[in-house]
Amino acid sequence: MNDAFLQKILTRHVDTKPFPATSDIKKLFTKIVLALFPEQTRKQIVDMSDLTLVWESIEHGLESILHTMSQDLSASPQAITKSYMARIPGIYDLLLTDVQAMVDGDPAATTDYEVIRTYPGFYAMAFYRLAHGLFLENVPLMPRILTEYAHSKTGIDIHPGAQIGPYFFMDHGTGIVIGETCQIGERVKLYQGVTLGALSVSKTMASTKRHPTIEDGVVIYSGATILGGDTVVGKDSIIGGNVWLTRSVAANTKIYHQENLKVIEE
Repeated sequence: MNDAFLQKILTRHVDTKPFPATSDIKKLFTKIVLALFPEQTRKQIVDMSDLTLVWESIEHGLESILHTMSQDLSASPQAITKSYMARIPGIYDLLLTDVQAMVDGDPAATTDYEVIRTYPGFYAMAFYRLAHGLFLENVPLMPRILTEYAHSKTGIDIHPGAQIGPYFFMDHGTGIVIGETCQIGERVKLYQGVTLGALSVSKTMASTKRHPTIEDGVVIYSGATILGGDTVVGKDSIIGGNVWLTRSVAANTKIYHQENLKVIEE
């Protein structure tokens, strides 16, 4: 290695702020998922004192990670840890509604256990909802690390800043993209390949609402693309497969794309 190249690398090392290892973040939040949903693992905890120790370990681990980035936090590591841990029961309750939506909405789903153990949509939502809690605490980078980890595992890309209501169901899930300022109501169902994105990628729009609002009870079929911060899909609407939508639609609307088929008669 020549000296000029090594100097470039050294400069990056010197200029880079201390930050917890990505592997440590993944490990801690995987531990949280497993503590909430033992269906994901073979390990079972049957004693309350043992379960208390697990959560004390998680709390200590989170505070330790936050201490390594304390210069970038809006409050003390202790305060953020306490506030975040208080969010976890609510996150758990929301995830239970997501599981129920998957069981109720998919004829192939037989039990809660099957959904929790095998469905990529559940896995993506578990990490999204945990990451969203960190996002609300103004913790930098960590929320994106968590959702990108789930993205790499499932093919489902959810920004931790998105707001998603209860009973959310992604059927199949692969290729779904949900942008940062997207707002999704209750009992919404998305199929694979749906994009809820922005009309423009201009950096000047970074602090504005760029992604659509999806109201309660909406179903969006595979391959549909819905763009724009002013776009609202009204309650109980159905958006068909491969639709390109950049305008609002009223409640109870059906939007679909149908090719013109030529019938050949013998």
